[in-house]
Amino acid sequence: MTDLLVRGASHLLTGLPGEAARSRAGCDLRIRNGHIAAIGTLAPEPGERVLDAGGCVIYPGWVNTHHHLFQSLLKGIPAGLDMQLVPWLAAVPVRYRRHFDHDEALRLAARVGLVELLLSGCTTVADHQYHYWPGMPFDASQAIFDEATKLGLRMVLCRGGQTQARAMTDEAAPPQVAPETLEGFLASIERDVQRFHDPSPTAMRRVVSAITTPNWSCRPHELLEMARQARRLGIRMHSHLSETYDYVRWAREAKGCTPMQFVAEHEWVGEDVWYAHMVHLDDGDLEICARTRTGIAHCPQSNARLGSGIARIPEALARGVPVGLAVDGAASNEAADMLSEAHACWLLHRADPRAGERIDPLAHPSRVPQPGGHPSAMRVEDVVRIGSAGGAALLGLPGTGSLAVGQAADLAIYDLDQPRHFGLHDPAIGPVASGGRTRLRAVLVQGRIVVEHDTIPGLDLAQLRRDAQAFVQGILNRP
Repeated sequence: MTDLLVRGASHLLTGLPGEAARSRAGCDLRIRNGHIAAIGTLAPEPGERVLDAGGCVIYPGWVNTHHHLFQSLLKGIPAGLDMQLVPWLAAVPVRYRRHFDHDEALRLAARVGLVELLLSGCTTVADHQYHYWPGMPFDASQAIFDEATKLGLRMVLCRGGQTQARAMTDEAAPPQVAPETLEGFLASIERDVQRFHDPSPTAMRRVVSAITTPNWSCRPHELLEMARQARRLGIRMHSHLSETYDYVRWAREAKGCTPMQFVAEHEWVGEDVWYAHMVHLDDGDLEICARTRTGIAHCPQSNARLGSGIARIPEALARGVPVGLAVDGAASNEAADMLSEAHACWLLHRADPRAGERIDPLAHPSRVPQPGGHPSAMRVEDVVRIGSAGGAALLGLPGTGSLAVGQAADLAIYDLDQPRHFGLHDPAIGPVASGGRTRLRAVLVQGRIVVEHDTIPGLDLAQLRRDAQAFVQGILNRP
């Protein structure tokens, strides 16, 4: 592994809280054996390659805590464009899963999604891969890990699926949505752990037990078996929860409780568990999350796209709930990259009508509770921390996610050379605050350069575009 000095950046955001959010000692990074050996104002040493970051800002690599990579070829399907979650699920993911009936289809979709993420500065991806069915003719887990390895990304495979069919999967549903048996699901988890799982703090490959939803994808007693298997294997757990009010309605009508109370009763809470969305949480739910250290993968763009609502993330953070950032699947978020997600996160919580009402005038005498949002509800540094160190904590990768001595050298070097960045008085906020895609001088994962001068070495981007267009055309032509 090459010794490297990243030198000359104007600003460095660390992903750490408080005053440590920005490097005050200098913005050069010395990298040895894939880890950060020093941060400061550094001179080159003999035999050390110097990577010029002049005029750039450096962020920790983004950590995407929830995705559905197979959906990367299902963007903007007209039938589901203006639907809420439940009808959208029937119109898009359920209906179109039949097109991913062979290995190369899944690989192509994963490649598109991972390239999109990488070119936004993302270095770690948690893919909630639920595209499994009985007798499937290819190895979906192997395909996802292979595609991530080719691009040099950290991959956390959240092995999803279902052991019972939902009501929306009627007699016309394709075989690719057929449920597995509990025994088959558990055996597949164990097999994937044996093949791929690395428990180290800077692992490039992780496996997670991730039933698609605890409400509808399995029977309640099966949740207990899944939780106990995961903890016996030493792996984490993940799923969707409280994305829309339908979750709340179901839990109250069927179980007489909230969705959070339901999963807590079935051992699906704890510091080894995180859920995507969590939009519809009451105060008691937030207290459960805070007390048990159950985490949230925050998906602001998908939540907005489907009309699901705005999650109570500033309140969750104030209570000490672990939070990471996530793009969700591209079929419900056509801007499935981490810079777009960060920009949306920064803006939405400032516009949330609850933000102004939550201000405590005793704690903040200069801030008067008011209708409408509040511009201090989410700072750029908060977004960077959620999207880097926060995500790494959710995934159980404590050796990654922040720029500090001893941490893995996962970082994005942004070149502020576009008109949207001209005139910035604080260039450090540019990648989040200015919107759009910021060009990359480089991206490093474990000290290895995986993007250089806004290009992924060895990737034929034009060919990838042609392959994606051909696949979409094939879907349109298929009866």
